[in-house]
Amino acid sequence: MSHIRLATITDLESITEIYNQAISARFETADTIEFAANDRLDWFQNHSQNNYPIFVYEENGKVLGWLSISPYRCGRQALRYTAEVSCYIHTNIQYRGVGSKLLEYVLKEGKTLGFKTFFAIVLDKNTASANILKKFGFEEWGHLPNVADFDGEECGHLYFGRRI
Repeated sequence: MSHIRLATITDLESITEIYNQAISARFETADTIEFAANDRLDWFQNHSQNNYPIFVYEENGKVLGWLSISPYRCGRQALRYTAEVSCYIHTNIQYRGVGSKLLEYVLKEGKTLGFKTFFAIVLDKNTASANILKKFGFEEWGHLPNVADFDGEECGHLYFGRRI
């Protein structure tokens, strides 16, 4: 049985494992060095305590994907209704609809949390993420060319946005 729920501290190990898979795959995140779960504790607690939740997709007791809502330009009041969404799926189950389920869920939940705009930043080589965002009505709002360098191989950042 599968469902989406708020992440708890006991999920941090799985969340970190999935994120590290994205790091090792390259071009799925701009981080290049893997993390230990303890390294992500502050990040997790900041999300849990500040109306910027992390949701997990769980199936048969195992976390297979997660999506976080993060502040944009924290502390700037005029931007309080805008947030960044980031989504990561376990490599063994990518392309099986988990990302779609998480995005669909968070677009509904975002209104409940009081957000008006979501945006996502993806590396321009990450066409899978760009395509799923477009599927859910996100539009390309900007491109920063060649701002990321992976050992000499450069790529850009695409900014996608959507009013919710």
